[in-house]
Amino acid sequence: MFKWAQQQLAYVAGTQEPIYGPSAIKSVAEEAETTAYTELTRDDLKWQAMESTCVETQTFYFMSEGGQLAFVQVIYSNVAGIRTTCQFNCKIFSLDRSKPHLWSSTPLQNHEFSEDMTSFYADDCAVELSEDGTTYTIKSMADEKAIVNLTVKRTAPGFKAGKTGTTLFGTDLANPWGSMRHVFWPRCVGEGTVSTQEGPIDFQGRAFFSHALQGMKPHHAAAKWNFCDFQGPTYSAILMEFTTPPSYGSTVVTVGVIAKDGEIVVGGCESAVTHLETKSDSENDWPEPTTIRYTWAGTSKDGKAVEAVIEGALEERLDRIDVMAEVPGFVKKIVAGAAGTKPYIYQYSPQKTKLALKLKLGDEEVTEEGFVFSEATFISE
Repeated sequence: MFKWAQQQLAYVAGTQEPIYGPSAIKSVAEEAETTAYTELTRDDLKWQAMESTCVETQTFYFMSEGGQLAFVQVIYSNVAGIRTTCQFNCKIFSLDRSKPHLWSSTPLQNHEFSEDMTSFYADDCAVELSEDGTTYTIKSMADEKAIVNLTVKRTAPGFKAGKTGTTLFGTDLANPWGSMRHVFWPRCVGEGTVSTQEGPIDFQGRAFFSHALQGMKPHHAAAKWNFCDFQGPTYSAILMEFTTPPSYGSTVVTVGVIAKDGEIVVGGCESAVTHLETKSDSENDWPEPTTIRYTWAGTSKDGKAVEAVIEGALEERLDRIDVMAEVPGFVKKIVAGAAGTKPYIYQYSPQKTKLALKLKLGDEEVTEEGFVFSEATFISE
């Protein structure tokens, strides 16, 4: 009971949580031991829109044939069941650094969902899933600096690790007090434009979609994140990893998937991220990665052993985001008062030397260069 009371205080006041230890987390990797992954159905794409503390996002990443990199995102956030807010974000990266990135973040008014909870609407914004469940249309006129008219069509099955894609938090895991869930469309084609003040930018090319739900305070669930989105001519490789704070035993949870058109090659929780070389960021002392290794492993549907690796220099970072300076006020309120919380996101997309996916499928070995977007996020020690 006392731990539950401490947890409630931590929730409301933003204080650090007590040390529950690794027994207070059930990683999705436990499910993946028996069911490595499950292909998505339409039901898996429903917004949960929880009425308790949560941050839920749908994020669409674009890597255009013309070499442009961008993402658009809807954020649904609830603070302690008291206040719900929604935000639309759009970021177009300047890969040659000759001009600033385009960053647009706009609060949304009068949000609502379709009857089946698969589409999101607000004033001047709509993110709709098609009837056949293969295509999202993303439209936003919420910010005239970035008028969005994009579509994302999956060319491979959707993916979630294990049976649910969900990690649970709590001392009574039959009645968890928190959760973390990810579902992906690992390989998609994107098309459409973002109209900027300098004219429209065409995003025909590859795309990736992630639907994430943090069903608790984000800084209580994760102290660190790593993310890799690789899109090549034949293969797509996605990896998402978080490390819990010490309150949950500094547990590492990693989900990864490799897909090609029409099929998932391998997926599950047998992935890993290694920061091979780092440098200390003088602004905040975080060990910013400079050389990285991402790995995937598992068994294909036809029983072949699969191993894959992407390794190399991240080159000069694209951006460093001081989250507390950037985030909307409502997220600040969630994180406020959390001792030792100084969230920074580092973003990379190596351009001088493209990173390659080295894939071993049974006896067959393939090496494919591609477009990589990666992030390393540090939140707390």
